[in-house]
Amino acid sequence: MLRVALCQLTSSADPETNLRSVREWTRSAAERGARVVVFPEATLARFGGPLAPVAQSLDGPWAGAVREIADEAGVLVVAGMFTPDGERVRNTLLITGLGRHLGYDKLHLYDAFGFRESDTVAAGHHQVTVTVDDVTLGFATCYDVRFPELFQALAEQGAHAVALPASWGAGRGKRAQWDLLVRARALDSGSWVLACGQADPSATGVEVNPKAPTGIGYSLVADPFGGVAAQAGAAPELLLTDLDPAAADRSRAATAVLANRRL
Repeated sequence: MLRVALCQLTSSADPETNLRSVREWTRSAAERGARVVVFPEATLARFGGPLAPVAQSLDGPWAGAVREIADEAGVLVVAGMFTPDGERVRNTLLITGLGRHLGYDKLHLYDAFGFRESDTVAAGHHQVTVTVDDVTLGFATCYDVRFPELFQALAEQGAHAVALPASWGAGRGKRAQWDLLVRARALDSGSWVLACGQADPSATGVEVNPKAPTGIGYSLVADPFGGVAAQAGAAPELLLTDLDPAAADRSRAATAVLANRRL
């Protein structure tokens, strides 16, 4: 079993304020036995303002401080940030702690629902997996959830679970889509999906740019059969789940969705 914590919070526009939140939530998760602590997309700074001024490299001060937090707690931390890429940035998941320090750059950009992420963000090119206590984790970010082939490719690389930080856009039907897509990706890849979103700012009275995707809450852990193992509400919440990697093997043997693929 691997205990995982999803830290559903509301990021501010200030990286230093958000770093304090990462420290507090990581400490709390570790005290409750978590080995992997997942934060949302845009933990460094929320969407709704210029990204280039807040972007930092993986060897910069913010990522370095998160690494120290992870090392002190003895956990792997996954947190959304932005890294420089010429005139644009990359939407990067920082993956740090337990002797690792690397990033996953979001592959699929959110040019949808009237929003154009590609105007300011450059797409990534590589999939990433790491192993913690014999459980292999893959990584995806928000809009990636609409692309089942990514989750199936990670499963074929041995991933038992996929960490999915997000800052989901609000709107009609978006909550239903979030639940449906997370559970579908779990079922069609036979993987646990650890979907950690930004909390709904309105749940705590935080004012944000109404045109930006700043979160709806309802983080969830979907099991490899598409069931809901745990789910948060709209407000900030720490969600803990114990993952059984053997459940991924059982799902893949039962559904044969990977073995029977023709494309």
